Amino acid sequence: MKNTRTIRRISTSVSMAFFLTLSAMAVEARQLDDVTLPDSVTIDGTDVKLQLNGMGYRTKFVFDIYVGALYTESKVESRDAVQALKGPKRVVMHMVYDEVEREKITNGWNDGFEENNSDEQLVKLQARLKTFNSYFPDLKKNDVLYFDYIPDTGTRVTINGEVKGDVEGADFNAALLDVWLGEEPADDDLKDAMLGEVDD
Repeated sequence: MKNTRTIRRISTSVSMAFFLTLSAMAVEARQLDDVTLPDSVTIDGTDVKLQLNGMGYRTKFVFDIYVGALYTESKVESRDAVQALKGPKRVVMHMVYDEVEREKITNGWNDGFEENNSDEQLVKLQARLKTFNSYFPDLKKNDVLYFDYIPDTGTRVTINGEVKGDVEGADFNAALLDVWLGEEPADDDLKDAMLGEVDD
């Protein structure tokens, strides 16, 4: 009888440990089909923990191109609330489409900036947008891109773990965020997802 009770206690302990491990995994990561992203990150050079605000697909026609995600220091539900945050931010692009040519990528950035900025703003941003566009190769499935805003440094572009460069200016980062979150976003459903709206 004593051995039976001991076995039960061990079995219960193992079951609890397994359950707690699963719970911890659920808390620490969020998954969208084959793409898993952590619930929190800290950008190199900062000491602020950023939370995953939302993630979703960038879709063109009927094809999923990438999973986009927004990390912020506090929960936000609108474009203006994101832009009001002065601390670090991160946008992640995890490619899920087989290949996207560099020209299509840079054309997409150019269109996004033009559709969400005045002519006067575009003049101020143009040289930095050209530098930003120079960082991109052709992108393939499972490539991972980080766009990290670091105050006093600017927007850091990292592709597959390699830092491509920094683009200075809070105004540039605000314009970049508007490609996803502005009045004319690249994808309305992705905008909603990054702002934490989840379809029932």
